[in-house]
Amino acid sequence: MTSLDDLPIRDDLRGMSPYGAPQKHVRVELNVNENTHPIPEPVAQDIIESLARAILTINRYPDREFSQLRDSLAGYLGHGLTRDNIWAANGSNEILQQIMQAFGGPGRSILGFPPTYSMHSIIASGTGTRWVAAERDAEFEISPRTAVAAIREHQPDIVIFCSPNNPTGTPLSLETIEAAYDATDKIVIVDEAYAEFAPAGSPSALTLLPGRPRLIVSRTMSKAFAFAGARLGYLAADPSVTDALRLVRLPYHLSSLTQAAAVAALDHSAEMLAMVDDIAKQRDRIVERLTELGYHPWPTWSNFVLFGGVENPSEVFETLLEKGIIIRDLGIPGHLRVSAGTRAETTAFLDAMAALA
Repeated sequence: MTSLDDLPIRDDLRGMSPYGAPQKHVRVELNVNENTHPIPEPVAQDIIESLARAILTINRYPDREFSQLRDSLAGYLGHGLTRDNIWAANGSNEILQQIMQAFGGPGRSILGFPPTYSMHSIIASGTGTRWVAAERDAEFEISPRTAVAAIREHQPDIVIFCSPNNPTGTPLSLETIEAAYDATDKIVIVDEAYAEFAPAGSPSALTLLPGRPRLIVSRTMSKAFAFAGARLGYLAADPSVTDALRLVRLPYHLSSLTQAAAVAALDHSAEMLAMVDDIAKQRDRIVERLTELGYHPWPTWSNFVLFGGVENPSEVFETLLEKGIIIRDLGIPGHLRVSAGTRAETTAFLDAMAALA
């Protein structure tokens, strides 16, 4: 049987493993930071009706510029943004891929700060962009001084931050982003996939966009909007950035159905985001209870909790799995990560952890 090693694959891809959290369907699935709350029925009905209308013209190619969707996303984000500032793709992963295709590639590098979203380095490899890892400060934070020092040392073509950070939940200060931007004349990305779960009133990197044409803020509808299966990621940036991405995007890369579903969901953003408050409450329950049980949950502005003090992470992971509960073993010594679910799902997890204590 032919193996991958027998194929004339690129040398820089040999020995690599594809991304993939375990896809095990069990009673309580809290391993991939999904929004486990179902979409409200009235919203779902409107999305279905929008899809039905789109089906009637499915014989035609979709709007290549997805203008209505960009208008809807700009309206949702606010901050004076217009469709010219917005770009969208099939999940934020494709957004990041297109950015690296346009501004990275062979002979270029991207600087990140592990532990962070593992797809950042995988996308870099897939686009031939050299991944450079810099160290974080204590408590998984990144100070302006640390960011600037790493940029000056490595001179990357792209700098990428994750705020709140995955898998730690750590926020990133606007001062760090500003300092990083001023320290380079290249692209700076802030991946805000979990921005909606931050405390009310917390400033977003969106506030830094005016006057900074090399700054890109990426978002997703997968988390707060419970839209993971629809695959819709987007970014806000200077219009020149969206012009650059047109050079590398595939034609008609967003289907008519994806566009229709996303526009309908954005029409109900208030109802969709009502779920965020409950998820944040469940997240805080996890932090409080795990602390009582003797673990060390890290402060988090996301919809998940990274917790330390786990003597044998793989054993705890397997024990929970036997009980029909799956969380995430990320390979960080002494740590596991759990997504905040519904109240019932969160309770099941916490009860199982209490039984292990």
